[in-house]
Amino acid sequence: MTPRPWTRTALGVAAVITLLMSVFPVYWMVTTALKPTPDIQSETPQLWPSTLTLDHFATAFAADGFWTFWRNSLLVTVGSVLIALVVAALAAFAVARLRWAGRRAFVLVVFAAQMAPWEALLIPMYVVMRDAGALDHLATLLVVYVVITLPFTVLTLRGFLEAIPVELEEAARVDGCSHLTAFRRIVFPLLAPGLLSTSLFGFITAWNEFAFANTLLISHQDQRTLPVWLSSFGNTFGTDWGATMAASTLFMLPVLLVFAVLQNRVTGGLTAGAVKG
Repeated sequence: MTPRPWTRTALGVAAVITLLMSVFPVYWMVTTALKPTPDIQSETPQLWPSTLTLDHFATAFAADGFWTFWRNSLLVTVGSVLIALVVAALAAFAVARLRWAGRRAFVLVVFAAQMAPWEALLIPMYVVMRDAGALDHLATLLVVYVVITLPFTVLTLRGFLEAIPVELEEAARVDGCSHLTAFRRIVFPLLAPGLLSTSLFGFITAWNEFAFANTLLISHQDQRTLPVWLSSFGNTFGTDWGATMAASTLFMLPVLLVFAVLQNRVTGGLTAGAVKG
């Protein structure tokens, strides 16, 4: 059924409004980073700066600890994504392909963990890490990020695995492969779209996470990540909005880069051409 003209117009207007509401804050952040300080402090702000400057980016680059916190964020983000992918891929394979007692209960528990608000676990996790003497360590934050992203990754990869014809694995088993060998040689390459989509989710979640990083890394300043550092970015005389927006823009770039690289690969057929009729 073809939508009526007024329906298409209303949907188009709603789409444009949604786009503007989503993009405008990002646009304002980037343009503020490029504005000279007098333009930022002007009582009549301009939608587009009269002149462009990179001074604020230079200030952000030269800020104390910028590269250290950048390295910390990159280490915990990439490490948590890789560990979560390996563990979740094996767990999803066990759930989707193997039959064992408690399999349905396991899926239910994973689903409940995915639905639970992780912020509610902030205090219990802090108490556990404090009693274990694991505070102020990047490895602790890495483990937390793995725990946060693991339920979603398991459930998503399980759906991708169920879409892969089991005949491929059965053929490999006939040729003498074990379950693990069949997974590594046959299933794992076909999981590429699922692995890429879940890795994108894990990267964005870990890179932007603030609450756990701000709570578990409190004593050693050199162990902080970029979101925590960005929240305290300022000077003695008040917040330098130009430098803050420049630092925020630099903080956003890795996520945009990862998304630009992966966006064309997270969709598409899983097993196109793998099984011919």
